[in-house]
Amino acid sequence: MSKERITAGPGFNRWLIPPAALAVHLSIGQAYAFSVFNEPLTRVIGINEPAQGDWGIPALGWIFSIAIVFLGLSAAVFGEWVEEVGPRKTMFTAACCWGAGFIVSAIGVWTHQLWLLYFGYGVLGGIGLGLGYISPVGTLIRWFPDRRGMATGMAIMGFGGGALIGSPLGVSLIGLFETDSSVGVAPTFITMGVLYFISMCLGAFVVRVPAEGWKPEGWEPPPESEQSAMITRNDVHVRDAHKTPQFWLLWVILCFNVTAGIGVLGQASVMIQETFGGAITAAAAAGFVGLLSLFNMVGRFFWASTSDYIGRKMTYFIFFGLGTALYALVPLFGSGLNSVFFFVLAFGIILSMYGGGFATIPAYLADIFGTRYVGAIHGRLLTAWAAAGVLGPVLVNYIREFQLNAGVASADAYNVTMFIMAGLLVIGFIANFLVKPVDPKFHMSESGEEEREEASSTSASSSSSKPAEA
Repeated sequence: MSKERITAGPGFNRWLIPPAALAVHLSIGQAYAFSVFNEPLTRVIGINEPAQGDWGIPALGWIFSIAIVFLGLSAAVFGEWVEEVGPRKTMFTAACCWGAGFIVSAIGVWTHQLWLLYFGYGVLGGIGLGLGYISPVGTLIRWFPDRRGMATGMAIMGFGGGALIGSPLGVSLIGLFETDSSVGVAPTFITMGVLYFISMCLGAFVVRVPAEGWKPEGWEPPPESEQSAMITRNDVHVRDAHKTPQFWLLWVILCFNVTAGIGVLGQASVMIQETFGGAITAAAAAGFVGLLSLFNMVGRFFWASTSDYIGRKMTYFIFFGLGTALYALVPLFGSGLNSVFFFVLAFGIILSMYGGGFATIPAYLADIFGTRYVGAIHGRLLTAWAAAGVLGPVLVNYIREFQLNAGVASADAYNVTMFIMAGLLVIGFIANFLVKPVDPKFHMSESGEEEREEASSTSASSSSSKPAEA
């Protein structure tokens, strides 16, 4: 499990690393499909229909929310540890937490203890989510210095697409295990926990890290005179990254890009039905949600790969510029022109940029802060995701409710929200414009941060001894 044992030897094929990362991200991406368990969990006692003592949807909704909160917290808290121990130990730890989360949740269903689902899927599973999400990022960037965006896009595309596997798998297993005395959720949790544990372990035991100084055959870093000023050759220590304005500008960039998409994802089905009245059936709305998930997944790979050619900063300019225009036009496409086609197309592009924002940010961080601690810095930046996970749904849901209470027609209830989202993207555009190279005072020396600290300590010791010598 140690870094020394997993350092790749000569001739190792770096293209084995993306599938290893995908094995982890496709597994933890099941989190986006947790909603398939909500309805069966409301009738654990009643079996065929909810009975007294059964859990309600609001109480069950906290399971996913807790998991996302602990995703952000664990990624931020354990980011530096991830860089120290390497990807294999981190992936294996994530597999243990994610698998155990399902097992503990199954016990919670059997004993009808909701707190065990909060602790199992929410806390343990959330920690597995956070560690699994950031574990391959730094490794992929080091293996693909020539294609940073594409490499991280492939892995993070897996997280976006995990629901495409997790949702039908969960539904099928529930149907298989359902009986006259059980809704089938507990054995489904155990089965999925074991399957995901095996998948993540396969990824963990395939992953390797490149040897010091390794680079792709035939590839040379461009001369500094030809290299973009936005791509550094220096490294910033994780303990110093948050002291720079660049970290907080990127925090705002990720937060507002995610806020603009995550609120729509949560209300997509209801939103399109209310906007177009009775013209959109529940089945068609479900198809709209599925289409948005597809745009979200494909956008992660497409935009991250595109950023390798046009640059990370330009990619985010497109996200914020085009996103602002599309959000401002959505009310026109909906209640104005009553055009389902343009409404769906606009949100498809918006959701592709939402996913692209997740996939491009690790490469942006590597460009700005170097590759040495990019995984740990990425972990701390994911607190922006946790904040957006609260901000986005609150904006969409509460402003809609306020509009309806004020007598606004349901077809127009989202118009104000769309303009607010456009305003947030304008702020993101400004934050991206302000990003510039990190001040050299934050760069680590070539010999490492430890020597810099030792030098500082020696200097301080020398200074303190002068009065005595005098």
